[in-house]
Parts: sequence; structure tokens; C-alpha cells
Amino acid sequence: MRDGPIPAATVARLPVYLQALLEAAEAGVDVVASDDLARAAGYNAAKVRKDLSYLGTHGTRGVGYDVEGLARELSLALGLVEDRPVVLVGVGNLGRALASYDGFRRRGFRLAALLDAAPTVIGQEVAGSRVRSVAELEEVVAEHASSLAVLAIPAAQAQPMVDRLVAAGVRAILSFVPTHLSVPDGVTLRRVDLATELQILSFYEQLVVDAPAPTAPF
Repeated sequence: MRDGPIPAATVARLPVYLQALLEAAEAGVDVVASDDLARAAGYNAAKVRKDLSYLGTHGTRGVGYDVEGLARELSLALGLVEDRPVVLVGVGNLGRALASYDGFRRRGFRLAALLDAAPTVIGQEVAGSRVRSVAELEEVVAEHASSLAVLAIPAAQAQPMVDRLVAAGVRAILSFVPTHLSVPDGVTLRRVDLATELQILSFYEQLVVDAPAPTAPF
């Protein structure tokens, strides 16, 4: 049992550990050492042990961690002990790709409803679900008791939509909208901007390109 809140940096790494454990379980591995978990997750073993200690988990010295048990603890810490209903707002090209992404289901999230404003999209079948009108947003959130939403709409429409989601009871939003959005205290918003990530990659790639060639020793 943990004594206090888990640091944000540790929280960001927990899903990576969980994915590594799920892959180990699929491969028939029952026990994993911290060194092996660290390699699979891309971190060092000391960081892994420190992160897992926040959950009150220390493994067995000389043996390691029980894969199934640790995966269960991580799922519990991340709130994934049951399917979490998610509402997806925006069923354009990106929204359709997200709706078809099987990783949500495999990691404990269920796309409960797809919403869009375009009359040509409403009523279509996408990834096994019928697209409903954003006019039904409040009804849909209540119907599925969903506190999670994914936003994939144009920037100009995003803040009003966020305000509606919050008013309807949504408390966590994953935004793929390339603009700053405001939410009140008690609501969590995480932004994924693919273009920004590519720009950051370009910066580091350019550093390598512009780096002077090593000088041959005399």
C-alpha cells in the first residue's frame, strides 16, 4: 500500500511497464526480473524498482516479480480493472483511425460512442459503431456513464466542445487538437500534437546532420 501520491513522471511510465508485462504474459513468462522488465520498458533497473515501490511492490529478492500479479497491480493503479467507457468526438480521418485502433480495447478502454457534427457522417457505421450526432453528447455521456473522452475535431470548435464535455460530467480528456484548451480544476486534459512531436524529432535529427565530422588524429 502506498503512503502518498505517485509522482507524475512515474505515472507516465506505468503504462509502459504494464505493456511489457502483458507481452511477457503472452509469451508464457510467469516471473520477470527487474533487469528484464527494465530492458523491455527501455529504462534502467533502479528506476523500475523505485517506480514500483510507490505501489508498495518490491518483488522477491533473487527471483523477481510475478508477472500476472504485478500486471494486476498496475491495472488497478491505472484504473483499468474494468472496461472504461470512452466517448470519441470527431470522426474524420484521425477519428476513424482512432476508432479502429485495437490497442484501446486491449488496454482496458471501450469506445462506447462515436460523435460527429457532419450530417454526412452521422449514421455511418465506423469500426462497428454507429456515429451519433454531437447534439446528443450530454445524453451519450450519461447513457454510458463515461468520464473519459477523446477529442479529434477542428481547433475552432474545440474549446466549446471541451466545455460541454466537462459540464456533462467528463473528467479526463485526451485531445488531438493542435491548440491550447482550458479545463477547470478537477479535470485532466492531455494533449497529443503529432506535428509538434515531428518538429521536435526534426530538431534533434538536424543536430546530428549539422554536427561536425570527427577530425582524424595525426
